[in-house]
Amino acid sequence: MAKHLIAPSVLAADFGNLQRDVEMINGTEADWFHIDIMDGMFVPNISFGPEIVSVIKKSSKLPLDVHLMIEKPERYIEQYRKSGADNISVHIEACPHLHRTIQQIKATGAKAGVAINPHTSVDLLQDIIGDLDLVILMSVNPGFGGQKFIYQTLKKIEKLKEMIIVENTATLIEIDGGVGLQNAESILNAGADVLVAGNSVFGAENPTLAVYALKNLGIKGLYA
Repeated sequence: MAKHLIAPSVLAADFGNLQRDVEMINGTEADWFHIDIMDGMFVPNISFGPEIVSVIKKSSKLPLDVHLMIEKPERYIEQYRKSGADNISVHIEACPHLHRTIQQIKATGAKAGVAINPHTSVDLLQDIIGDLDLVILMSVNPGFGGQKFIYQTLKKIEKLKEMIIVENTATLIEIDGGVGLQNAESILNAGADVLVAGNSVFGAENPTLAVYALKNLGIKGLYA
């Protein structure tokens, strides 16, 4: 089985030294950069726009996993693709015409994903799972970093994994929010493929070692 992916969340980086932090992550075992786009409407916070994504793209050696936490995301999909997004995920709660929006993402050449909030059932993905490259399960309420992991998410992972197996798709399950060494193994055992890690990487004393630890779970003596 392929090893799980680690996607450090840029939202937790030092924005005064963004290029330094991006280059530092380039030198780790991380697989993607996770980039949260917030509009202050869909979520109660504002992050940044396509210009910052372009800046990150110039320094990054990793694919950019762009998560649109915004209303009417279909207005900006082409713009974020041009800015360097390799994966583009939209929220099911923000897309009344979800199938059309997913096809719009695919038409740009990006991988297409759907994100769902903690209160949203994975059953709503049944009719679109075959079109998705990834599903982001929010394991905190979206809008702010540093929140505690919602453990009900583990049951949602198991249910979604079962759906993916039954439908025989290659959809990846990505977990976003409150992920760290204290719960990563449980998350992966439930069936997740991608771990988004913010404070647990950028807030660590040694971010390189933090990524290594998340990537190589189960190695004895790592923190002994």
